[in-house]
Amino acid sequence: MLDDHDTKRRDFLKCMAWAGTGALFALEGGVASSVALDGALAASPRRAAKSLTFVQVSDSHIGFNKPPNADARATFREAIAKVKALSVQPDFIIHTGDVSQLSRDEEFDDADQMLKETGLPVFFIPGEHDMLDENPGTGFFTRFGQKDGRRWYSFDHAGVHFVALVNVADLKPGGMGNLGPEQLKWLKADLAARSSSTPIVVFAHMPLWTLYPEWGWGTDDSAEAMKLLARFGSVTVLNGHIHQITQKVEGRIHFHTARSTAFPQPAPGTALAPGPLKVPPDQLRSMLGITDAMLVSGRDRIALIDSTLSS
Repeated sequence: MLDDHDTKRRDFLKCMAWAGTGALFALEGGVASSVALDGALAASPRRAAKSLTFVQVSDSHIGFNKPPNADARATFREAIAKVKALSVQPDFIIHTGDVSQLSRDEEFDDADQMLKETGLPVFFIPGEHDMLDENPGTGFFTRFGQKDGRRWYSFDHAGVHFVALVNVADLKPGGMGNLGPEQLKWLKADLAARSSSTPIVVFAHMPLWTLYPEWGWGTDDSAEAMKLLARFGSVTVLNGHIHQITQKVEGRIHFHTARSTAFPQPAPGTALAPGPLKVPPDQLRSMLGITDAMLVSGRDRIALIDSTLSS
């Protein structure tokens, strides 16, 4: 039975809007909700009862050195420090792509070394900036790929099934992402053995819903993937690429895109094209950040806390 605190907290979660300084995104029975970051972190005794926590970082763009951020390495270090300072250390980290700016070995190495400072396992998928070498993706997958050579993969942890998808392998300039028939066939087989009550977390680089096709912000065959996920009671889809928080709910599938740790991008349609959004230096860190996720024992909700580098 819920006590009075839990009842008030649930009511608060259901009505709280996304906050610019960080929000808790929760999934329960197909309903999305959120809570202020400071309040969530203050409730550390409740978080100690967790069965799973993980962190999403995205779009580190190591090597980027233009306005509004002259040193993307420095802000990534700040993001790593934020992870290390969490009151409850996560089980692992997910990086949802654009690790590098130009797919250079030294950029991948710098990101790798900084992430190793956390002492945590890290799961990667590539962004389009990680596929710029002569043989696209060679450098990324050699360093961050699966041991068996797979580009997309899945794993289970604490009762949750995680699925890593690649939608940037055949990216056309200005076009939307693509999964392709081979990956969709694999996804169908991967999900077939899972009970519909299994919580699912999918992560990819480009949005798996059509957010703004004029800028290529979407995945052209994502509807086929969503059909395969529709039977599950709790599905969370995590993306990067657009460098800002957006969210959408379709049935029991909840989409969430993360901030970058390097630079913001304009909101859809507010500029002539996507790209680094130039902001005053004192505003930059309020537009960069990480996502901390948790699943508490006995609950079917995955909660995502978005925090900025300035919060």
